[in-house]
Amino acid sequence: MGVKTMLPSYELGFYALAVTCAVVYSGSGIFEASRDSMNRKAFRDGIKPGWHYFGRKMDVADFEWVMWFTSFRNVIIFALSGHVLFGKICSMTVPQHRAVVYMLYGVLAVLGSMGLVYLMIILSHCLVLYSIALAKQKWLCYVAGLCCLASFKVEPFSSWQSGFVTGAFDLQDVLFYGGSCFTIMRCMSFALESSERKEGIYSIFDLLKYNFYLPFFFFGPVMTFDQFHAQVSTQELRRKDDEMRNIRVHALLHVGAIVAVDIFFHFFYILTLPSDLKFTNRLSDWSLAGLAYCNLVYDWVKAAVMFGVTNTIARLDHLDPPQPPKCITMLYVFAETHFDRGINDWLCKYVYDHIGENHDNIMKELVATIATFAVTTLWLGPCEIVYIWSVLNCFGLNFELWVQKFFQLEPFAKLEAKMSAAMSRRIRAVFGAANFWAIVLYNILALNSLEFALLVTKRLLLTGFPVSTLSIWFITYCGVQLIKERERILAVEEETSDKAKAE
Repeated sequence: MGVKTMLPSYELGFYALAVTCAVVYSGSGIFEASRDSMNRKAFRDGIKPGWHYFGRKMDVADFEWVMWFTSFRNVIIFALSGHVLFGKICSMTVPQHRAVVYMLYGVLAVLGSMGLVYLMIILSHCLVLYSIALAKQKWLCYVAGLCCLASFKVEPFSSWQSGFVTGAFDLQDVLFYGGSCFTIMRCMSFALESSERKEGIYSIFDLLKYNFYLPFFFFGPVMTFDQFHAQVSTQELRRKDDEMRNIRVHALLHVGAIVAVDIFFHFFYILTLPSDLKFTNRLSDWSLAGLAYCNLVYDWVKAAVMFGVTNTIARLDHLDPPQPPKCITMLYVFAETHFDRGINDWLCKYVYDHIGENHDNIMKELVATIATFAVTTLWLGPCEIVYIWSVLNCFGLNFELWVQKFFQLEPFAKLEAKMSAAMSRRIRAVFGAANFWAIVLYNILALNSLEFALLVTKRLLLTGFPVSTLSIWFITYCGVQLIKERERILAVEEETSDKAKAE
């Protein structure tokens, strides 16, 4: 049935009340567990002194988040401020050469932060993939690109290359592997786009301008070459109506998110609690489910903040970067599950959509998803936990199509046709609720640990059955209905807007 199916307002109100009460109840359990475990010896490494006047310590288990706002904070502010300053001057004086200025500034920033040897390693990979692109053979571009990526993800090649970078500081590994792997993805995009170009090939300087755009260099997101080249080559730089206002609003939202996470980490130790399974096992089923869900939401917030900062700089440079990831709260289908919209767009364009085409054929979809998750596994770094994560999510994506095809068979199709649109939406939401928790359980093992994921799965599906299982499923069903209602409102607004434009 269509997405514009409407439910009674009193029913939606009941769903909202049920979800609110469940969130408050689950959150209170996590809060009490955080308060009681503040001084546990097992949590000493993950909880450090924080707001003494509130009597609260802070969860610092996430190295990446702590790194951004301690040792790397000043570097980020200094480097990006310089980029914005030089970019603004260039845009006002010589807009036709702004891509060259971005490249030069990026090269100097990489040289200053990582040294000459690292810069030479990056340039050598760029030169190799550019040379491969000259052959205009897609299969060769894939093979060479994936081999280069493997050289940063598979031992002993990874350690061999990193061993050339002399010196040591806290962020060396993070910047080394971040800049290197994103470079390979960009070079592959360049090579594949060059292979499709009918006349000639893009120059090596086009690749360097693309790769050394500083806001995207170390942490992404990946913007495909065709989009970057078209946008950065535009000489007439014009702002859309209220564009600067929107940029300022988004910047303030990112600052607000940072503050909110800092407050959250003083009262809810969602990252440290799962590290002690004996303590976690004493939590109620509702608190445990909320803890698993909060881990995914936090990872989305972290990705949204990281990509939001770089995207804000890119918008100031008159670019239209990939959008932030869709919040896990708004997801109930595997096809929309991703924490990096740039990598997702890259994979969809060059692997998933290329092989799966319209994603209607079961065998093509299976091959497309296997190929996509094979590349994703290499991107994340092959290891046991990544293998398990890839297999589960690959299965989930295909299982959605299998279920869809099954219920499109004549008996079920006729049965649904006889139902009212509202009843069809309710039945679909029941399956969506089950899918929602499959997404949570499949992804929590990569974001936290396999042991914690197994504990949550056991408690929700086995020891908690039937009371906890069915009650949490019902609350999730209520949440999915609220998501569907939001999708309905957006669809109606979009249709209204399209009609107004057509008139």
